[in-house]
Amino acid sequence: MTNILSIALIITSVGLILSVILQSKGAGLGGLTGADTGGVFTARRGIERVLFWVTIGLSVVFFGLVITILIIG
Repeated sequence: MTNILSIALIITSVGLILSVILQSKGAGLGGLTGADTGGVFTARRGIERVLFWVTIGLSVVFFGLVITILIIG
């Protein structure tokens, strides 16, 4: 059981890392065209919104898996 949870944790970790990297790349691309990227509160549309919610979901799953592994192990 612990092996399955560990593999799921690794897969979730890689997905979380990729989603954070994609978000940071997306934030800097608006500056190339002269768009205003200095604001803290920006409207997320399209793929940015989906990526934002995927990152939140993956982080919740990640912490759930970590807590489960700590309780079982």
